Amino acid sequence: MQTREPLVHSPNGAVELSNDEIARYSRHLIMPEVALEGQKKLKAAKVLTVGTGGLGSPLALYLAAAGIGTIGIVDFDVVDESNLQRQIIHGTSDVGRPKVESARDKILDINPNVEVVVHEEALTSENALEIFADYDVIVDGTDNFPTRYLVNDACVLLGKPNVYGSIFRFEGQASVFWAEEGPCYRCLYPEPPPPGLVPSCAEGGVLGILPGAIGVIQATEAVKLILGIGEPLIGRLMLYDALGMSFREMKLRKDPGCPICGENPTVTELIDYEEFCGIPQANAAEEKNGVPEITVQDLKQKMDDGEPINVLDVREPHEYEVANIGVRLVPLGELPRRLAEFDQSENFAIHCKTGGRSAKAVKLLQDAGFENVYNVKGGITAWSEEIDPSVPKY
Repeated sequence: MQTREPLVHSPNGAVELSNDEIARYSRHLIMPEVALEGQKKLKAAKVLTVGTGGLGSPLALYLAAAGIGTIGIVDFDVVDESNLQRQIIHGTSDVGRPKVESARDKILDINPNVEVVVHEEALTSENALEIFADYDVIVDGTDNFPTRYLVNDACVLLGKPNVYGSIFRFEGQASVFWAEEGPCYRCLYPEPPPPGLVPSCAEGGVLGILPGAIGVIQATEAVKLILGIGEPLIGRLMLYDALGMSFREMKLRKDPGCPICGENPTVTELIDYEEFCGIPQANAAEEKNGVPEITVQDLKQKMDDGEPINVLDVREPHEYEVANIGVRLVPLGELPRRLAEFDQSENFAIHCKTGGRSAKAVKLLQDAGFENVYNVKGGITAWSEEIDPSVPKY
């Protein structure tokens, strides 16, 4: 077993275990790699989980069971029914509750010896350094690029390890970004991808079991760092393929030109990460492009009045099987080669799940010379919520 300098030191007498805790952690205490001293380090440790979703759920549950003394949770979302397929810290009875409240209750049910610190707020450049300051390890369970860069930069500025994980469909990644000992997230991804290029889990889906695998790996890395044992994923990116049930590893090197952890850093404070990731610019460009929209109420009225309008669904066939409103299916990927099927002089309304893909379809048709084409705002999700609740939401 390799040993490292532990993140947490527990001087004799500073942290003690009760008889109940000794019984609870008995399987740890008989392991020489953990033993009584190691369990005291876990009790003295403070770990912050950023997000209580797919990754944050198994992560927080296992950290609590392992005996981490203080677990902080940051989230501002509420539990939705669509979360329950993968976010196992929440249950059906929690739908509508703040996620931090649901997560806190489950953590304390697993281990009442844990102190849970709730941060029911969005993580921002204004509060990140203050929130992170009290914790030994930061674990990133987020699902968007602005927050990932924010977590990374805050950890670099504070000298804290960032236990990273990400998931999509059947694949996951994990690493430990710790600028004091290796590369940071910016060393691997110097620039964010263009907005919209990488679909979110809400758009592309995720196998419900996948975050369990990656979240448990993140929890394992956090515990190893606290105890100072084993070989953490510093300078290594672990790639997991659930379909092939395979793991592979990429070696990572610190970038001497990294703008925040390199030899001459140019990022010395937290910045506007939405702007850094190009989101306001993309929104402004979309507004400038002038994609015309129609609400689901207006579309329903036109359909009821018998107005001549062609409604196209540009989702995928497997999505159409889940929920549809009985209109023509033309998947977005097929649209360019099927333009000849449509009369440019007619009116068109295009919908997808929530409006992103259909906006691209509208722009494609406009560029091909179609003038009377509209994006259905909110897509079939808005139709289900506002017009016909019998249409399933997914």
